[in-house]
Amino acid sequence: MSAYTHGFHKTVLSSHTWRTVANSAAYLIEHLRNGASVLDIGCGPGTITADMAERVGRVTAVDASAEVLEQAAAEAARRGLGNVTFGVEDVHALSFADGSFDVVHAHQVLQHVADPVGALREMRRVCRPGGVVAARDADFGGFVWHPSPPGMDEWMPVYYKTARGNGGEPDAGRRLMSWAREAGFTDVTASASVWCYSTPEEREWWSESWGGRLLGSAVADHAVAGGHATREDLQRMYAGWKAWAAADDGWFAVPHGEIICRA
Repeated sequence: MSAYTHGFHKTVLSSHTWRTVANSAAYLIEHLRNGASVLDIGCGPGTITADMAERVGRVTAVDASAEVLEQAAAEAARRGLGNVTFGVEDVHALSFADGSFDVVHAHQVLQHVADPVGALREMRRVCRPGGVVAARDADFGGFVWHPSPPGMDEWMPVYYKTARGNGGEPDAGRRLMSWAREAGFTDVTASASVWCYSTPEEREWWSESWGGRLLGSAVADHAVAGGHATREDLQRMYAGWKAWAAADDGWFAVPHGEIICRA
């Protein structure tokens, strides 16, 4: 089994709660039709979930963490949404009957699971014939930033070792189509999109979200426990992130792979 490398520290949730259908699931919008039933896997704090619920008939939002589901439920309640239900689920063994949903969606999930191909097979099982299975994942090997202050370049090798040591795959984005075909899908549409952070406000937020994980989140704990870095190493990397954020020409791009698979 894999372990979720990031956890739900405030630095992680600052990124997760920023996500919307517009900035994180635009490739899926045409399938979010009025009346559709959606299964949102790994919903986290539920901002994408709530956006979907405002567009479709009903959403079932699931996550491996009961703690974060409480936040997702609070987000749905804040928006006055009565068409969302929540539950703890394992994507490798979903409790739903075959063909239960029109759309089965997973955002930034497959990079963290023990068996992404098995997960996609299970997502396919609970999708109705003719429905769609959709997934979007970042590809860490494609991350690009400028400038590169001392310490900034050190964090990526440490993250790779940490994530893979927990059973994940940071380069999931480029593998989505391959995983989908291995899972038995024959009708797969692949695409890509990018998050880009360049304004002073974006740089400060992104550096605290990602650089900050090197200090107090589960990422730091796993990195140290796995022998991939010391606390002093992580502090130096954090300082590199902050130097990047302070640069007037600072720029960071995060590419993603996306797939729409016909069930």
